[in-house]
Amino acid sequence: MDPETDIGPMIDAAAVERTGRWVDEAVAAGARVLLGGKASGTVFPPTILTEVPTEAAICSEEAFAPVVVARPFDDFAEAVRGVNEGRFGLQAGVFTNDLAQSWAAFEELAVGGVIINDVPTYRIDHMPYGGSKDSGQGREGVRYAIEDITEIRIMVVAIPG
Repeated sequence: MDPETDIGPMIDAAAVERTGRWVDEAVAAGARVLLGGKASGTVFPPTILTEVPTEAAICSEEAFAPVVVARPFDDFAEAVRGVNEGRFGLQAGVFTNDLAQSWAAFEELAVGGVIINDVPTYRIDHMPYGGSKDSGQGREGVRYAIEDITEIRIMVVAIPG
């Protein structure tokens, strides 16, 4: 609740430990840590990794941690293919000033939502938020919450003869 707080603790100690283990594994495989990388208690600091092998867990699993893997690319279609090769597809943040790339990202990325020029965690309550592929566990948002607590029923009455 402190307004000076930039980042809070992770959900539990196991999540912090897993994130640290995944970052350490990536570094051992050749990744470079540009920022962060080591936990302090239950807080894992914002972490930027480069040169991460695609098979490293931090790159191939859903971290749900303040970690970003930065990978350069020369071709936008190559970057889209790289995202689509993964088995998860929660949300994608695409930073571009090219409207054609924005539309291509929306049409081609196999994810639940594409956010242009902001982080993929951006959301407001009335937006459908959720994923596809192994991230496809439904949607969050007002409409979807109402559907989850609603039991649809029907009664048919035939008028006798």
